[in-house]
Amino acid sequence: MGEFLIKVDKTLRYHAKRALQRVRTWRADRNPPRLSRPVFVVGCSRAGTTLVYKTFSQSEELGSLNRETHAFWDSLHPVDGRGWNTHALGAVDASEADRLEANRFFYIGTGRTTIVDKNNQNGLCIPYLLALYPDARFVFVKRAAGDNIHSLIEGWKRPAEYATWSDHLPEKVSIDGGTFQRWCFFLADGWRDYLNAPIEEVCAFQYRAMNEAILDAKALVPPGQWAELRYEDLLQDPVAGFRRAFLALGLGFSRNLEAHCADVLNRPYNAFSEIKLDKWRGKGNCDRIERILPSLADLNQRLGYTE
Repeated sequence: MGEFLIKVDKTLRYHAKRALQRVRTWRADRNPPRLSRPVFVVGCSRAGTTLVYKTFSQSEELGSLNRETHAFWDSLHPVDGRGWNTHALGAVDASEADRLEANRFFYIGTGRTTIVDKNNQNGLCIPYLLALYPDARFVFVKRAAGDNIHSLIEGWKRPAEYATWSDHLPEKVSIDGGTFQRWCFFLADGWRDYLNAPIEEVCAFQYRAMNEAILDAKALVPPGQWAELRYEDLLQDPVAGFRRAFLALGLGFSRNLEAHCADVLNRPYNAFSEIKLDKWRGKGNCDRIERILPSLADLNQRLGYTE
């Protein structure tokens, strides 16, 4: 009987959600909505961006789809229609049609005009997003190279989760002697140079490409529209770390949010194993990562990792 009632509840919730979206669609057709001060969570894949996105989604001031939106953004500028060269978009790619479509998409999905959004590719598209929404706010999530690259390598072992968008990639992927045959996460300029490379070099390339794109774009964003979070700081004191980020973007940090943050590490999002610092040391990828870390020394300096 219990399982039956659960199924009934799910069915009713589903139909109620669909009905609400139909109402919002009707409203949007008659009075097109406009997003105001949207929040975009950016950072390298496996840096902790999902943890940050889910936490910002708890804010009463923000609407959230509570899912990644790469399919929507790619529908506006399909990567296959751009030669599979990169997921990056610039200010010149932004158009009024894109803005209207995004306004409509997020309003129908959330019922709000101030939203938080996140996907793997947005960090390559900050100039584009800022051209669409000059008042947009950005949360940059940083993670030390060793742990981030270790997690990227582990992610590449899950193509069913992170390579669904690359099934029709025209090039043959044969990374690590053919161990990895589906490209994961995102495409950045120069990715074809790594089709036959060791996996640690591929992940170091992705780590550099994403973080450099974000750091370069930071200069375009007004200070009051930018916040940074170090993943390591969140592990040590998530309440203090999130409070700083919320307040930096002009968002309230309620008691409910504080309670959520105090418990957030006890229910991790998309974690492959126990949450801890320096996870890469002593793991199976340790030798590989030690080999490529020196090549990232300059980037570590820019990110503020000096040790």
